[in-house]
Amino acid sequence: MQSEESKNQAEEGFGLCGYILIGLSYIIVIFTFPLSLLFCIKIVKEYERAVILRLGRILSGGAKGPGLFFILPCIDQIVTTDLRTITFDVPPQEILTKDSLSITVDAVCYFRIFDPVVSVTNVENAQVSTRLLAATTLRNILGTRTLQEILQDKEIIAQNMQETLDSITDSWGIKVERVEVKDVRLPAQMQRAMATEAESSREARAKVIAAEGEQKASIALKQAADIINQSPVALQLRYLQTLTNISAEKNSTIIFPIPIEMLNSFSKKSA
Repeated sequence: MQSEESKNQAEEGFGLCGYILIGLSYIIVIFTFPLSLLFCIKIVKEYERAVILRLGRILSGGAKGPGLFFILPCIDQIVTTDLRTITFDVPPQEILTKDSLSITVDAVCYFRIFDPVVSVTNVENAQVSTRLLAATTLRNILGTRTLQEILQDKEIIAQNMQETLDSITDSWGIKVERVEVKDVRLPAQMQRAMATEAESSREARAKVIAAEGEQKASIALKQAADIINQSPVALQLRYLQTLTNISAEKNSTIIFPIPIEMLNSFSKKSA
């Protein structure tokens, strides 16, 4: 597309008036030499490119630079573009998620200009346009997702946003290299509600774990009681072991258990 436009411009030329103005500019440069060198010699840095518009038309050969190049005063206009990767923060956006929750999200975007001529001719201000498009795309993409998806799938969201931006800005001569979702901020009321929900969930899990522990302990006690019931001497040994544990702690009080059968016999005699 760009090559066809440059060919058409080359075929059309500048016209009679245009060539007259170009000739006058050369005459001015010659008669004002060497003072004219201050206005005709331009320097472009290694990471920059210059797009020259002569009488409103882009010169053949595309962008110039890096290094020195010559322009004609009065009829040449120079537009310098930076080819380095540019980083900008997407302003915090108030977004209504798919599950009707209001959140604030901000992101960071990395892009660079890969075609200076297209970035000058196809869009008025490439950087400002990319910033506005990034903010709009962030709202559109996050508005189709729930809060849980936004918190869990940040990398997938960032990749989708980068692909969407890159497909649109390609016609502007801009390459979107990377997009990252920085922060997702919730309202204070929503944070308290989520904290309460998480605390309730933890308490419910703790109660379930305690109930499972009691169930396993009751099964173990039943098995121990069955074993002790089969051998009455085992109960006496268990009693002596308990006394040993109590004496090891240097306690002055010792508890002697009384068999339930003895109490039953006393109750029968009193009856």
